[in-house]
Amino acid sequence: MQSQKAILAGRVFTGENWLDDQAVITEAGIIKDLLPASAVPDNVERDVYPDAILVPAYIDLQIYGAYGKLLAVYPEPDALVKLNEYCRSGGAPLCMPTVATNTYEVFYAAIDAIRSYWQHGGEGVMGLHIEGPWINPVKRGAHIEELVHAPSMEQVRDLLEYGKGVIRIITLAPEVVTPEITDLIRSYGIVISAGHSNATYAQAKAGFAKGITAVTHLYNAMSPLLHREPGLAGAAMDDETVMASIIPDGYHVDYAAVRIAKAVMKERLFVITDAVTDTDQGQYPHQRNGDKYESGGILSGSALTMQAAMLNLVRQVGVEPDEAIRMCSLYPARVMGIDHQYGKIQQGYKASMLLLDQQLELIKLL
Repeated sequence: MQSQKAILAGRVFTGENWLDDQAVITEAGIIKDLLPASAVPDNVERDVYPDAILVPAYIDLQIYGAYGKLLAVYPEPDALVKLNEYCRSGGAPLCMPTVATNTYEVFYAAIDAIRSYWQHGGEGVMGLHIEGPWINPVKRGAHIEELVHAPSMEQVRDLLEYGKGVIRIITLAPEVVTPEITDLIRSYGIVISAGHSNATYAQAKAGFAKGITAVTHLYNAMSPLLHREPGLAGAAMDDETVMASIIPDGYHVDYAAVRIAKAVMKERLFVITDAVTDTDQGQYPHQRNGDKYESGGILSGSALTMQAAMLNLVRQVGVEPDEAIRMCSLYPARVMGIDHQYGKIQQGYKASMLLLDQQLELIKLL
C-alpha cells in the first residue's frame, strides 16, 4: 500500500479557486484531501515548495509528433515515447497523438502502435485523434488532396472496428459525411469534431444537432464568419453545445482573433498545440520556419508546448491566469468527458499537477 504524501505550495489553484498555504494530500495517484499546511499530520511525508504555484496539469488533444518522429511517418511505440516526453516537457502528462489525412494503412499502423505502447506500460497517451480524410478538399490546408474523400459506410465501419478503444476523436467535415455515418461514429463513443470544412452555417448547425460536439482549430481551414454567411466559425461561436480548440501561437490565429473568440465562447474555447516536428519523410514533410512549421510552403503545424500556449494566452491575449490554465486543462478534459477526474485539484481527482513559479513559468510536472 502506498503511503500518503503532502505537497505544500505557496499558492494552489484548484481549477476553481486560489488558496494560500495549502497542502494537497495524495495517495496512489489520487488526491485524498486539501487542508491548511499547518494541519498536515506529522507522520505524513512532505514535499515543500514555498515559492511555487500548484496547478492542474495540462492536456493536449492534438499533436502529431516530436523530436523528429512524426507518428504518421513512424507509427511505432518509440514515436509515442518521444511524443509523450515532449508533451510532459510542456506540462501535459496526457496527450492525444494525431494523424492527419493519410492512407488507411497508416491509420491502422498508428492504432497498432498505440496498442503496443499501452501493452508495454506506456503512459500518457489517451488514444488516437484521426484528422481527415473525410474532409472538404476546398479547406484541406496542408492535407493531401488525393487522399481526401467522402467515405462509404463500409470504410468507416472497418476503421472503427479495428480502432475500437483506441480512436478517441475524429475530425471531419459535416457536409461531407452522411447523418448515418455520424450516428455510427457516435455509437463507438468517439468525439466528433468538425474541421477542414466549408460547411454553411446551416450545415454546421445540422451536424451539431446530430452529435458533433467540437470544432477543430477554430478559424483555421474552415468556412469563415461572414456577415451574410456565418459559416462553421460562426456556427461554433453561436452554438452553446459545442466546444472549439484554438492554436494560440500568433501564426495560426492572430491574438486579437483569439481574444474575440474567447469573449464570445467563454468556457467553450480550449487550447491545442497542433505541434509537429521536422521530417522530410512521408506525406507531410514539415520544415521549421521560425516558431512555426510549413509543408510545401503552407502553414502545417505549430512549435508550441501547452505551457508556451498558456503563457501566450496570458501575455499576448490578455486572458487571466486562472482562465488560461483552465483552457489548457479543465476544458480539454471536459471535451473528453473526463473532467470528473482531471482539470481540478480536488478530492477524488487524479493527482495530475504541475508547479509554476511566480511568473507562471513551468518548474516541473509532479
